[in-house]
Amino acid sequence: MRLLSKVIITVFIINLLCISLNSLYISASGEIREEIDYEFNAGSDDYVYGGYIFSDKSSLETKPMVIPSKPGKVIKKLEWTDKSTKQVLRTVSGFKPGKTKIDISDGLKDTLQGTKLKVTSKDNGNFGSIYYWDRWSINDPANWDGKHWRAGAGRVSVTDSRGCDANVPKENIQGHLLPKYPGCTDPNLEADIPRTSPFYINDPTDSLNLIWIKDGAISKIKKDISASNIRIDDNNIIPDLHNGPGGYTDPSTVGGEVAGLADLSIITIYFKQTFNNDTYNKYWANPGAKQVWYFSKFFVDFNSVTYRYKDKLLIATYADGTTGLEISGNKCVAPGGTTQLVAKLTKVDGTTWELKNHAKLTWTSSNASVMTINNSGLVTAVASTGTSTITARFADSTQALDEKADFSMTVGTGNSCTDDNNGGNPGGGTGQCKYTIAAPSSGSTVTGNKMNPDVTGMIKADNRGNEKFDVLRGIPTSENLYANVFANQYLFQHTFAQMSGKVNYQCQVEVTYALEWKQKQPDVCTTNNRGQRVCTPQPDLTMRDTESKTYSFSFQRDYSYWQIKNIEVYGIQRASMNNYALPNGTVTLQPSGYSAPSLSTDHNSDASAHVKPKDSGTISFTPATVPGMYTRPSVPNDESQLKSRAESQTGEPEVRNDLVTFNGTTIMSNSWTTKHGTTPVSIPSPTIIGQNVLYRSGMLISSKLVNAANTPSSGTIYYNLLPGNINGGSDKQFTINGINTVTVHTPIVNYSSITDDREHNQKTTPNYNRAALILDRPFTVRMPTNGQHVNYPGYGDRDYAKYFRMKQVWFPFDVYTADRSRFIPKRTWTDIPVNQLDTTFLLPVWVDEGDYSVLYRTIAENAPDSFTHQPTANTNWENHVATHEIAVEVIGRVYDFHVTDIMDFNWETVFRKQKGSSEPTGNSYWVGSKGIDGEARGNAFPYELPVRKGSHPDSSYKNVAVKTGYAFKFDLKTKGNMFGSGDGIHLKPAFYFTDSKGQKRQEVDVYYHTDERKFIRIGSAEDKVRRSMELNARLRNVPEQRILDAAGAFYELFASSMSTSRQAYIGEWARAAKKPTTIGSYSALFLPYHVRTFMGPTSVPTGVSEARAFSSIQHWYGEYNLPAKLYIVPKGFDLSKQFSFNDKASFFLRDGFLIVNVDIETVRDGQKGKPHLQYIKAPLTNQWKREGSHPKFTDPYGVTFQLKDGDVMFYRADQSSVDDFGVTGTH
Repeated sequence: MRLLSKVIITVFIINLLCISLNSLYISASGEIREEIDYEFNAGSDDYVYGGYIFSDKSSLETKPMVIPSKPGKVIKKLEWTDKSTKQVLRTVSGFKPGKTKIDISDGLKDTLQGTKLKVTSKDNGNFGSIYYWDRWSINDPANWDGKHWRAGAGRVSVTDSRGCDANVPKENIQGHLLPKYPGCTDPNLEADIPRTSPFYINDPTDSLNLIWIKDGAISKIKKDISASNIRIDDNNIIPDLHNGPGGYTDPSTVGGEVAGLADLSIITIYFKQTFNNDTYNKYWANPGAKQVWYFSKFFVDFNSVTYRYKDKLLIATYADGTTGLEISGNKCVAPGGTTQLVAKLTKVDGTTWELKNHAKLTWTSSNASVMTINNSGLVTAVASTGTSTITARFADSTQALDEKADFSMTVGTGNSCTDDNNGGNPGGGTGQCKYTIAAPSSGSTVTGNKMNPDVTGMIKADNRGNEKFDVLRGIPTSENLYANVFANQYLFQHTFAQMSGKVNYQCQVEVTYALEWKQKQPDVCTTNNRGQRVCTPQPDLTMRDTESKTYSFSFQRDYSYWQIKNIEVYGIQRASMNNYALPNGTVTLQPSGYSAPSLSTDHNSDASAHVKPKDSGTISFTPATVPGMYTRPSVPNDESQLKSRAESQTGEPEVRNDLVTFNGTTIMSNSWTTKHGTTPVSIPSPTIIGQNVLYRSGMLISSKLVNAANTPSSGTIYYNLLPGNINGGSDKQFTINGINTVTVHTPIVNYSSITDDREHNQKTTPNYNRAALILDRPFTVRMPTNGQHVNYPGYGDRDYAKYFRMKQVWFPFDVYTADRSRFIPKRTWTDIPVNQLDTTFLLPVWVDEGDYSVLYRTIAENAPDSFTHQPTANTNWENHVATHEIAVEVIGRVYDFHVTDIMDFNWETVFRKQKGSSEPTGNSYWVGSKGIDGEARGNAFPYELPVRKGSHPDSSYKNVAVKTGYAFKFDLKTKGNMFGSGDGIHLKPAFYFTDSKGQKRQEVDVYYHTDERKFIRIGSAEDKVRRSMELNARLRNVPEQRILDAAGAFYELFASSMSTSRQAYIGEWARAAKKPTTIGSYSALFLPYHVRTFMGPTSVPTGVSEARAFSSIQHWYGEYNLPAKLYIVPKGFDLSKQFSFNDKASFFLRDGFLIVNVDIETVRDGQKGKPHLQYIKAPLTNQWKREGSHPKFTDPYGVTFQLKDGDVMFYRADQSSVDDFGVTGTH
């Protein structure tokens, strides 16, 4: 024994000395226990509170420990102790007793498991969710004509109401009985609940219950996270996306289990709802279309764990340091025999260990010729006699131990062996054991299986996460889709079997026994000197012999190892998805940024590759001499002793498993172990691949695809069998179920319009419900590509030009392009460039006046050859064309009124090239200086109406005005359907008087005399004088050919009603033109067709009637005069109430001008009571003003006169044509 240190312990009376030794514990045996401070390698997110550390990690490593020295002491123990119970938990890993101190340089560290504590975040609520159901229009066969409901997109398990709406109350929509609401129950709806509350310890048995723990110290491992106390929130309102007031959780809502966990910030739960009401609803414009929605809102508690540290004390025990080694066993061994020695080791901590075989223990014999000793302490006699010293040494630097002991032994001598008789015990024997490995049988298994890819897929509109369109409702052609597949990273299945069996040892030992017994010897008898026979007993004769016996016995060693029965691992190869809207109907998704898992295996089905039995070595046995009494003893049965000896020196077999490594991690280890192979683990479950692994975007929907609703989707994901598989497998493919449908709906709108030419609409009674199109004038068609469509995402009110193939307009009448470069026959669809908003056309003058409808259609880029249509927008996906219809009215013109001749001699040279000549100068007095549409006509002053003083171009006649009694001729023109026999021009004169100073303009009545009656008021019943005129008169200057051309055109137009030949008709027409035609009276003129010629176009496109075109512009001729002697009085002045007056009565107005003002209107089909067009008094326009009339004029003498529209002639009220002839007359 070696004394390392000697410590004298003085026990102090703590209370008397008032010394606080909180971390010092002294035992009666002289041991000292002391608490040692220690630190962890903690993280920055860990939370320190109340002397404890809280972490999200289940284990933490300490920093290197420092254990100080104590005088005369060594460190016997270093243990972890529960802080509250003071119970010893375990020894510090890596601690070796016997050191006087431990420094940082020793690097002694340990890893501690934290105390797991449940933490809970309570009452986390979500914002609320809305689940929509849609019922479609009664005209939508793709959606059951509204007889069933279709669920909104999202995480649902019930997609439509078929099978659950039979007993739902019905509502009548245009004779169709439709279910008011779906009536279904969906038990697998999902809601995402964000965490809104902090975590607190939730352990009523712990002293730190309800203490706040920061997020960094909370476990983020999914297996640690759970949800509980799921309950609905039916008190708080949930906002409504329909701009309504919102709503509350539906009463049918029931919270369910956890559906998924993302991290500490959000949790997904299942819930159930029954859709048995329409509390929240909206009816759409299409009949039968309706939406209902159901609100849900929840409260959920989140649970996880935190790990508490610093709740364990580090206790060091110091003790006196003594160690030693001693040998025990027989002091002698029989010649040829064996005996077992044991070395007893005493460590510094006082523990003892009896050793035979140890890696750090060596046995030696000082005289190997006498006896030997093996590494297990078994002594074998070599010589028949002699002595030797056996030395045992235990040396272990890691434990600071180096102990040695000696033990003297003798062969063949000593009382413990045999007596000296005959040189000792000749018995003894040896033997061997042979082993065989018995075939194993399969037992326990470790299985793993994840062959379900959990695959989902979607086809949606780009861009992902910010989808412009909801493909369930509609997406146009020429837009892009993306396809995305989510699935497990890999698939696997395996079966690992524990193969258990036995190693059979068959042993045979031949043992020679030394037998010894006694044999009685006869007495030796003699006769003594007395003659007596004296017998002396003889000592027994010791008999010896040997007998050999062969022992055969067996024993077994168990073994087990793990073997691969089957292993298959699959990596993703590709995925494919199919849908009508995809390019060519399909897409293949190759993995991107994906690495298949790695698998390595080493498999052998032969047990010998897995089991290494231990050799038993030589079985040596020296039995004691078998004694007998007076008979030869029998040989004993030492089989059990031999078997025990064989078993004791036969170790357990070494075994190893097959090898499996997965992604670099050992699943099944093939390291050699004793007796039982290490139990393998299962391949970890895969996670779902990232969103970019099987993903492709930018897939254009072909413009050749016609609209189609709810086109089904399908898909397949393919997995490849990886190398290293054992006993099975081939490449796999799985159907991707639940891929959403896609509705292709290319939108087209038609909000076309046409210009309403109101400012040129001369109709007496305009039709405000129709756009006015004026003959021989341009009009503009507007075909925008924007407008309101369905209220689906990506649709709505916007520009849809991208989806137009063409725009077309259809006129029921002929038109020209604006520049007349192209003639478009009536009833022709005309293309309009898609990007052209406005297109101007010209309305030919020969188009019949009347009501028409202009048709428009816009055609989607994907329209088939045979298409259907609907007004305004193709909101029904089955239609590819949007139409529009606009009511228009084609209207003619009346214009170009001008005075062409005045019969007053003073004005002859204005209109004739010389006096007495019929050759016209071409001068006329026009309404103004502008033409039909307000453009400059080219006429200059003074050739403007009214004709008045100063109108004569000769300045010497500047004081000349026309005298009463002189007639004036006039022309005007019309455009339109004024070529019939019942058509004409109605002129209504009105009379005004103004004095010579231009003052006191007033309406007047005009009287005249006839031979039969005096003072006849113009316009009265007595006013019966009628005016007539000849069209083909000398001074009218109408070319005779024009008259003949008009006759020919009229004949052509009305040939079906003619009873004579064309030539005869034209001849009759020409003769009539030279005859007087009645055109009216002083109070009203009506120009009939006899005083009309045609001047329409003579060169027309093919297919247009030349006669109709020529007759479309009419030239009308007329003339008017007043009686020579006039009597003018203010309007309404009643002459019948005047007494004793004559022609020179003072109340007659003389000093001034009589103004003739005309109102002009056109008459169609003889309907004088319903005038067609107005020259001046149309509600929407005034052609008189358009042609440049003036509101006033100033005569050559500076006198200004105010004018009214329609003023034609200023007659001198005090001058008459009678003055020129000196006679009197009516006209």
